[in-house]
Amino acid sequence: MQATTLYEGEALSVYSYRCSAGPADRPFAEVHQRHSLSYVRRGSFGCRTLGAEHELTAGAVMIGRPGREYVATHAHHCGGDECLSVKLSPELAESLGGESLWRLARVPPLPELVVLAELAQAAAEGRAAIGIDEAVVAFAGKCAHAASGRDARPAGDARARRRAVEAARWLEAHTAEPVRLEDVAREAHLSPFHFLRVFRAVHGVTPHQYLLRLRLARAASLLADETLSVTDVALESGFADLSNFVRTFRRAAGASPGQFRRKARRLRKNVQVRLALAA
Repeated sequence: MQATTLYEGEALSVYSYRCSAGPADRPFAEVHQRHSLSYVRRGSFGCRTLGAEHELTAGAVMIGRPGREYVATHAHHCGGDECLSVKLSPELAESLGGESLWRLARVPPLPELVVLAELAQAAAEGRAAIGIDEAVVAFAGKCAHAASGRDARPAGDARARRRAVEAARWLEAHTAEPVRLEDVAREAHLSPFHFLRVFRAVHGVTPHQYLLRLRLARAASLLADETLSVTDVALESGFADLSNFVRTFRRAAGASPGQFRRKARRLRKNVQVRLALAA
């Protein structure tokens, strides 16, 4: 495991984790020391916790609570994984509102989360006009909001989870290409109907929704550095139609791509107040 510290503060810390473990590496039990939100940027891994198996693929968020034991597994030949992990102080974790978030093991890939997580990554790389602490607090707030009413229990047996994870990995590798349901179902060796049920049971979203999350994450990352035109961002993210990209991005981020670039700057003031209160 390669860990890089991106930000260190009293209320929160941010790390980049790169893991190259595979099926030959024996998993072992670990314990969360702090409240944490780990956003999967690349690859996939499994997590045994809370008496169940959970699959973490690109766009998903693993939830950590102090004292909770977990086992990270790497049963799939996927070349490792990369995560953006946020560690929170008890005060900041509590300020997110209630226990709904911390009772979960994971949050599935959601568009409103991927755009903020990729903005935080861009801030860490100096490509966005917002501090990384500000971006990750906004991301944490969205996680808490998204977690309300969600069920932590996964569905599907081991074989179904394996096929769903492999399909998610295939989608990640073909994000910028036109993809039909029958294409990815064929890769999973299932009928489109059965595959759709299995994929949604394991990941909490449909294959189309998952692919859309991947494309939005790519778009948010490209928008953050402000060097490409919106049209180029759309094409490089896998959106063949500019108007569709603008509509889709607006629904996910609450702003058009152009407004998103400007909104990142305005996040600073609101989040700084929250950090000051939690410190």
